[in-house]
Amino acid sequence: MARVLIVEDEEKMARALARVLREEGYAAEAVGDGRTGLARALDDSFDLLIVDWMLPGRSGVQVVRGLRAADVHTPVLMLTARTQVEDRVEGLDAGADDYLPKPFALPELLARVRALTRRPRGARTAQETAARPSGSGT
Repeated sequence: MARVLIVEDEEKMARALARVLREEGYAAEAVGDGRTGLARALDDSFDLLIVDWMLPGRSGVQVVRGLRAADVHTPVLMLTARTQVEDRVEGLDAGADDYLPKPFALPELLARVRALTRRPRGARTAQETAARPSGSGT
C-alpha cells in the first residue's frame, strides 16, 4: 500500500483528500504546516507527497527545496491555487514532479497520484542522473 503525505493547511481540504486517498487504497496522512511536513517527509518514508504552496511555517516550495537539498527524491505533487505559468515553473524548478492548480477535478488528481506512485522507489529524474558524477555507483 502506497503511503501519501498531504501537506495542506486548509483542514477541510486535507481531510477530504486523505479520505478519498484511503478509499482508493492509499495510506494517507495529513499535516497542516510546512515545518511539520518537511520534518515528517525527512523522518519517514512516503511514496508520494502532496504539498500545497501557501503553508504556514514554510512554503510548499521551501519544503520541496529542503527535501531535494537533503537528497530525498520522493515524488512531489504541488497542489495550489497559484495558477500563473511563472508559479508552475517555480514549483517544478524547485523540485516538484507535478503541479495541479486548484480547483481540480478529482479524477485528474487520482490519475496523477497513480502515475507518480508507479515510479520505482529511488528512481531519479533524467536531470538528476545527468548531474551525477561519472563513475558514481549510485
